[in-house]
Amino acid sequence: MLSFANAKLNLGLFLTEKRDDGYHNLETVFYPVKLYDVVELIDAEETNCTIKGIDIPGKAEDNICLKAFKQLQSDFKLPNQQIILLKNIPVGAGLGGGSADAAFLIKLVNEKFNLGLSVEKMQDYARNLGADCAFFIENKPAYAFGKGDEFEDIELDLSAYYMVLVKPSVHVSTAEAYQNVSVKQALISLKELIHLPLSEWKGKIVNDFETSVCAKYPQIDEIKTKLYAAGATFALMSGSGSSVFAIFEKPVQLSELEKENQVFYNV
Repeated sequence: MLSFANAKLNLGLFLTEKRDDGYHNLETVFYPVKLYDVVELIDAEETNCTIKGIDIPGKAEDNICLKAFKQLQSDFKLPNQQIILLKNIPVGAGLGGGSADAAFLIKLVNEKFNLGLSVEKMQDYARNLGADCAFFIENKPAYAFGKGDEFEDIELDLSAYYMVLVKPSVHVSTAEAYQNVSVKQALISLKELIHLPLSEWKGKIVNDFETSVCAKYPQIDEIKTKLYAAGATFALMSGSGSSVFAIFEKPVQLSELEKENQVFYNV
């Protein structure tokens, strides 16, 4: 059995408070996009993980999909499986690829072995793996708060627009992104701002990681500037970086940006 695990964008990200447990409280809007990894489960003599496609830092035995499966295997005495992961979603790009892979694996295991897990129970398993992992269980636009693992449904449909994603060659780890951030309470909640007309998002819907990340990697800010120059209605770094997405009114071709970056059209 296999599943297609999609990426997400952060439509704004406000870091509002440092928590006692070392995490940050935040506000963001998660939005699923059409960029996919492939996760496959095959019966095997021993449980292992094989990774193809884009290289992932670290060892295969430490992969988040393997951790997700072993949680469920322990609780439900599941037979061994070979996990095959075909990576296509860029790594270190703020797109949630690893979290998506783990969440879709949980849903795949639930289906293959008829575990009958509820959405809430699958989200609980996902929360053990990463702050944004639980989002991918329902995988629909959501306002996220707390550590990024508590959700409220929102009505948001950007399908009438043309969305482009640009990934520079730099890799930004989440830990690195958090090193120099500043926190502050938002004057207006992102939950309200997201319902403004798209033409009013610029300057109001921001990503609090951008200042520190772009100071270290100025090419990210240069990409954003070029996207606005190309006619984007809105552009922003996603998550903790390094990718930048843009929302256009109509299709575009960004040949200049393609020279030094990966450009994904119509995501």
